[in-house]
Amino acid sequence: MPRSAPLPPAATPADPALSTPLSPAALGAAEVVAEDDIRFARGGRAYRVRGLARNLSAESLKVTLRVSSGERLYLDTLDLYQARGRHGFAKGAAVELGVAEEVIAGDLSALVLALEPLQEAAIRGALAPERSAAPVLSAAEEAAGLALLNDPDLAARIVRDVEAVGVVGEGDNALVAYLAMVSRLLERPLAVLIQSTSAAGKSTLMDALLSLMPVSQRVQYSAMTGQSLFYLGEGDLKHKILAIAEEEGVRQAAYALKLLQSQGELTIASTGKDPATGRLVTAEYRVEGPVMLCLTTTAIDIDEELLNRCLVLTIDETAAQTAAIQQRQRQARTLAGLQAKVRGDAVISAHRAAQTLLRPLAVVNP
Repeated sequence: MPRSAPLPPAATPADPALSTPLSPAALGAAEVVAEDDIRFARGGRAYRVRGLARNLSAESLKVTLRVSSGERLYLDTLDLYQARGRHGFAKGAAVELGVAEEVIAGDLSALVLALEPLQEAAIRGALAPERSAAPVLSAAEEAAGLALLNDPDLAARIVRDVEAVGVVGEGDNALVAYLAMVSRLLERPLAVLIQSTSAAGKSTLMDALLSLMPVSQRVQYSAMTGQSLFYLGEGDLKHKILAIAEEEGVRQAAYALKLLQSQGELTIASTGKDPATGRLVTAEYRVEGPVMLCLTTTAIDIDEELLNRCLVLTIDETAAQTAAIQQRQRQARTLAGLQAKVRGDAVISAHRAAQTLLRPLAVVNP
């Protein structure tokens, strides 16, 4: 990159403090040894820089800097963009290492020029939107996923598979909730609220359905504060499943959830302190939708506006259903139960592969 001033002349072997052979970094390049460990050598002096990753503003370059020569070293924290800091470091290092202060000052000038491209790259990386890598399927996983999707009796297959991973009965609820989770890929996904008394099986149904979805396409919480959704990453919820274990744990965030369902995005303006200048600035946070919402609740009285946006599924709490669940629990301890668990793992793998292969398709009425 162009330099505003020439670098100090190279050291000569006549100077005993500078007689160590130069490394490639002595030519003005910084070597990134680890994420927070940058090395720079010049004239026999070895510099180590830490803390560069914290500098996400082009107006500061505050680092922890260590310089060593032989058995002598000097260490300090300074902002390389401040003349006073550079002067203080050069003065202290010169005394400790036994070299001229001008020599250390020249090293710092070269070090700034070497660190600036790394800092600019870090700033660009921080500003770039995060993109989650699409999961890569093996040939066997892709074949299993396609076989599932091509099953002519897919609806019945889904009901059987949900039962295979631990749900007793609840065939209609399982199918509806599964299709609602698939709707995450659409522009206006569905929302599901599973309602029952305590320990009736609502969480079992939701957890079983979530296990059939790819991990990268679901976000699960037990509770939320009123503004927690606003500070998620911009694309953290887009076309994903947001599952919250109990409706009581989301009452404070109900307003944000309703906005996310109706408008498809959330925006908030928040005041904070600029890390570079220390002044208060207003920053805008944006979370993109759409998102598929899945809640469970034991409450009878539910926020009416949230309720209007959800499909409400009620759990079967009859005596016959309870007996069937207890029989399933006893069977799980048998050899047949252990074999069923192994088959359940294969079912989960096939469904996750199938869900990964799905893409939205526009359907047009004639």
